[in-house]
Amino acid sequence: MIQIFDTIEEINSKAADIFVASAQKAISGKGKFSAVLTGGSSPAGIYRLLASADYKTKIDWSKVYIFWGDERWVPLDDNLSNAKMSFEALLSHVPIPQENIFTMYEDGISAEDYAVKYEQSIRTILGDDGKFDLILLGMGDDGHTASLFPGEAVLNEQEKWVSAYRLESQNMHRITLTAPLINKAEQIVVVAFGEKKAHALKEVLHGAYNPSLYPMQLIKPVSGELLFLVDKKAAEKA
Repeated sequence: MIQIFDTIEEINSKAADIFVASAQKAISGKGKFSAVLTGGSSPAGIYRLLASADYKTKIDWSKVYIFWGDERWVPLDDNLSNAKMSFEALLSHVPIPQENIFTMYEDGISAEDYAVKYEQSIRTILGDDGKFDLILLGMGDDGHTASLFPGEAVLNEQEKWVSAYRLESQNMHRITLTAPLINKAEQIVVVAFGEKKAHALKEVLHGAYNPSLYPMQLIKPVSGELLFLVDKKAAEKA
């Protein structure tokens, strides 16, 4: 499903409303809410909105568990860190227990070993079904999502929930949730805006199935909902 908006602000409001509704439903139904945040600059407006007075009081943050979809393997105070942005825009401004926040980095361990540890953290919170209540994703101009980049071996992963690898084109390690885990989610919301996303969005939604070239095509929920929130510029070819 795709919803098209005139402005980024409207996308942010819709995404924030979905986050609140999902949290309230999950907490009411089972006593906790598990969410996966996305990185980059795109979701910052969503996070700032959730941290605002109008929104943050609508959620019982003591029952919220936060994970990330992917991360650059850099320290948490590095400007490239997705977690750093998320803390600055949202997590430092809401009363969520620190033990409920699972960042995708740890000093003194390899990215590959931490991927195993991160998967165990997910199993501890979610159990062996691994079903998140809500996953927020972005989409790159090349059709990648999380750290599922075109042509990379991680696209073929079927067993691991979390994978780490060296992305040679960026000269760094990345750690990411894999498509099989993402697809278990109750709700997946993809945010994309700007004309640079138009070609990839068209191919993802209407092109031939070629996830090696457009990894976002791998995201097909097993039983949950997939929703694209986009602006008119991103949707102009779709």
